[in-house]
Amino acid sequence: MKPQFIDLQVNGYAGVDFNSDRLSPEMLNAACVQLQKDGVSAILATIITAESETMQQRLQRLVRFRRKDELAQKIIRGIHLEGPFLNPQPGFYGAHSRAAIRPANPEVMKRLLDAADGLIQLVTLAPEMDSAFTVTRFLAEQKLVVAAGHCDPDLETLRNAAAAGLSMFTHLGNGCPANLQRHDNIIMRALALKDNLRLCFIADGIHIPFFVLRNYLTVAGYDRTIIVSDAMAAAAAPPGNYTLAHLNVEIGADRIVREAGKSHFAGSAVSMQQSYDNLLQHLGCSAAEARKMMFENPLKVIE
Repeated sequence: MKPQFIDLQVNGYAGVDFNSDRLSPEMLNAACVQLQKDGVSAILATIITAESETMQQRLQRLVRFRRKDELAQKIIRGIHLEGPFLNPQPGFYGAHSRAAIRPANPEVMKRLLDAADGLIQLVTLAPEMDSAFTVTRFLAEQKLVVAAGHCDPDLETLRNAAAAGLSMFTHLGNGCPANLQRHDNIIMRALALKDNLRLCFIADGIHIPFFVLRNYLTVAGYDRTIIVSDAMAAAAAPPGNYTLAHLNVEIGADRIVREAGKSHFAGSAVSMQQSYDNLLQHLGCSAAEARKMMFENPLKVIE
C-alpha cells in the first residue's frame, strides 16, 4: 500500500500557483487531481505575503473556487496564511514581499480571516512583530494554530509567545540568513523549545542538507516533528519558469527554485513522495517514523 501524506504548506502544485491572480477553477482542480495521484490526501493551501487587499482577494478567490469543486474540498482542508506579519530584515523575509510586510495588526488579521470564510487553520508570523502577542492570543482563542516563521525573536520572546498560544515553527532551518551567530540563533532557540513547539522541516535535501536534517530530527524527535513540502507551482512539473505570487522563479534540472537572477530559495519543487523517499534513503528513517511526521502529526493539526 502506498503511503498517504498530509502537507501543511503548499503554495501551488503541478504548474498551478495558488497565489496567482490568474488562478482559475480548472487550474485549482488540476492541482488537486495531481496531489491526489501523488498520495497527498489533504493540504493547507498557502497564501503568502502581499498587500492586505490583495491577500483578501486571493483568499476569496481560493475559497470561491474550492466551494464549487468536490475534489478541492476533499484535498484542501484549509488555508495556511504565511505573512504578512513577518520580520522585514534581510535574510529573514526570504521570498516574501518586503514592501508588504507589516507589524501584526488585529484588524488586518480579522479582515483576512473574514475573507477566508473560516478556512484559515494556520497562521505563520514573527513573534517579535506581534506587540504584546495580541494577534497570537486572538488566533489561539479562535482555536487556530499559530506558528513562528521568517522571524528572529530572542529566546525569552519566543518562550513568551509560546505561553501566549504559539504552538508551531514553520520550516525551521529556513526563512533566516545563511550566516547566523553560531550559538544563539533562531534555529537553536526553536530547538530549545521543542517540547513546546511542533517543528516543521523541508526534506528536499536542498533547503536543509540531509546530514543537518538528521541532526535536527535527532534533537527534535519524531513525536511532534512535521515534514512539509513548501511546494510551489514547479512541484510535479518540469523545469522552467513559474510564478510564486509576485515572483518570477526559475527551476532548472537541479530542481532548485530561485527567484530570477537571485540566489535565495523561493519555495520548493519537491513532492511529498520524494520527501518520504528522502527520509528513508538519506536519513535512515523507518516507514513508521516517516508516516508519523508526514501523516499522523500533521493530521493532529488539521483535525
